[in-house]
Amino acid sequence: MSRLGQEPLASDTAMVMAAGLGKRMRPLTVSRPKPMVKVCGKPLLDHALDKLAAAGVANAVVNVHYLADAIEAHVKLRQSPQVVVSDEREMLLETGGGLVKAREQLGDTFFCLNSDAMWLDGPRDVFRQLSIAWDPDKMDALLLLVPHQRAHNYRGKGDFHLDPLGRISRRKSGRVAPFVFSGIQLCSSRLLRDPPEEAKFSTNHFWSRAIEEGRLYGTIHLGEWIEIGQPEHIAPAEDLFSRV
Repeated sequence: MSRLGQEPLASDTAMVMAAGLGKRMRPLTVSRPKPMVKVCGKPLLDHALDKLAAAGVANAVVNVHYLADAIEAHVKLRQSPQVVVSDEREMLLETGGGLVKAREQLGDTFFCLNSDAMWLDGPRDVFRQLSIAWDPDKMDALLLLVPHQRAHNYRGKGDFHLDPLGRISRRKSGRVAPFVFSGIQLCSSRLLRDPPEEAKFSTNHFWSRAIEEGRLYGTIHLGEWIEIGQPEHIAPAEDLFSRV
């Protein structure tokens, strides 16, 4: 799980979340799933998968729901990483339920990223940054967090605080938090234990338990990150990536 001259990765497997409905990206998603919307000439999903391949992550699980056939046909054409589809056609399981459905394919430790996550790496690629900071003895998940000044297109109030040890707490209602979740994390299978009886639920369920147990940590992204949630986000993203 390492390349010559590079630090080893904590895992050779990633879950790529690609099953959402893409409602905020309409009208571009009327006839195609959001992961197939193109930025800089290629689908968002390929940006995510290409980043995994470049880092040396060999295997990816991609979940599908809305217009699933288009994504499934597209990933069959890829050689790296090796892609397995997790089929959610019958029911969109949200992020937590999607992870539970795919957990047998993810192993003991795995990366997880949103298919619309776009970023520029800092001194290291983000998967090595997460791997270097990873401590399975004290962490159930390690989230890649972005300071507001490097979160392009983002207009929210932030998501999380970090304590001096790197443990995460949530933004309180009506307040501002300094860090935005990038959509990228490194997880232990321990995070997924004892899921709710209801199949459809958010990863927030697991995060809340990990926060209570002091086992949800964060590391700060040292490069740039850009939100791709609406059609008007595409032009600023293409401008940012054209400068590198």
